[in-house]
Amino acid sequence: MHCNYHKLTRIFALVLAVLGTVTLALTLAPSSAVLASNRLIPIYSVGQRMDTVSLTFDAAWGADKTRQILDCLDKLGVKCTFFLVSIWVDKYPNLVKEIDNRGHEIGTHSCTHGDMTKMSKQQITQELKDSCKAITDITGKQVKLFRPPFGAYNNTLIEIATELGLTTIQWSVDSLDWKGIKAGQIAINIQKSSGGDIILCHNNSDHIVDAIPLIYQALTVKNLSIVPVGQLIYWQDYHIDHTGKQHTNCNNQ
Repeated sequence: MHCNYHKLTRIFALVLAVLGTVTLALTLAPSSAVLASNRLIPIYSVGQRMDTVSLTFDAAWGADKTRQILDCLDKLGVKCTFFLVSIWVDKYPNLVKEIDNRGHEIGTHSCTHGDMTKMSKQQITQELKDSCKAITDITGKQVKLFRPPFGAYNNTLIEIATELGLTTIQWSVDSLDWKGIKAGQIAINIQKSSGGDIILCHNNSDHIVDAIPLIYQALTVKNLSIVPVGQLIYWQDYHIDHTGKQHTNCNNQ
């Protein structure tokens, strides 16, 4: 009985030691976001930007409203970012030139607007190189921004984009203009924006032209000014948290 007692005591002590080690490991372990740090994330929004947002337009298919959009933006004194698919670029080179000449920023939205997460590395590389070249051939400017079609991405896509000098951009506020909703509702959807948000619109949605003055008013009421993505994001010395918000590493900002 005496021997059994000491044997049980030793077993019990061993169990406690194991449990203590496990508890300590769990306590010291990083959060799930940190554990998943090998997952690359694009920029959805920007921290420390209290009074600015970016209004972006994806252009993949039609162009009926593009010049009207540019006219509206000119009247408001606003500069935005247009993400262009190269099949659109090839079809409307004069509009690409006009977007650039009017002072707006142009990023690539791929060549064919396919799901790039289903493409091989070679296909991704070719899509990005060709789409950037199509834009640069017209504007004479290097393309620095990339928005994945459908917002679909994986590590491979972001890695290749980065290797090609492209910063991958998503959005934090969806106008839902692509649903064909009225201009007032588009503005209401965008009114929830706060500083650092990147807003998604489309160049050929049904009511986007009528919505732009309302969008501007909704953001102005909140003391938010509109700048191109390239002026909103940090280009160096930054990190992106698990929500996709970009933060500068500089303490003075």
